Amino acid sequence: MSSSEPLTFLLALGSVRSDRQGGRLAELLSRRIEALGHRPALADPRDFELPLLDRMYKEYAPGSAPPAMVRLADLIRTADGVVVVSAEYNHGIPAALKNLLDHFLEEWFHRPAAIATYSAGRFGGVRAAMQLRMTLAELGMPTISSLLPVPEIGKAIAEDGTDQTEWLTGAADKFLTELAWWAEAARRQKAAVGEPY
Repeated sequence: MSSSEPLTFLLALGSVRSDRQGGRLAELLSRRIEALGHRPALADPRDFELPLLDRMYKEYAPGSAPPAMVRLADLIRTADGVVVVSAEYNHGIPAALKNLLDHFLEEWFHRPAAIATYSAGRFGGVRAAMQLRMTLAELGMPTISSLLPVPEIGKAIAEDGTDQTEWLTGAADKFLTELAWWAEAARRQKAAVGEPY
């Protein structure tokens, strides 16, 4: 695959609550991904309705996994990188996001990841981000050093994903450019020598 081809970034949304705010941030990031010449894809736990984890995708006999799980596995495999968009619940990761992540393992391997968090308050979900770094590392996804925390998301981003701040679009572009650098490096390495294991 040519390095000039667009990268595909999977946005893994982290909440299924009826009043969730993360869709605003996912929409803003999706637009910025396109503006930077890449392709966004969305993994919304509402769309896949995974059960609470009983068996991982790899634990099903070939051809017997639930269709939603197969669709999500295919979506993950097509991604060059992952942007996790997470709320912070009780200083931690939302259950729906952890469940979505935990259903898969090898499918996540060697995909650089970036963590975007949000909250209604002033800290922007950074405590969930620290937990996500540990979880994503265990799933074989190196995370970029930058975080994108968005405090007071209801004021920062309109319902349609429009930036209401003077800083967020620039910060998002820098964040996504860093992810693209790592994703491009991983793509070249995979093309040159294949997966490490």
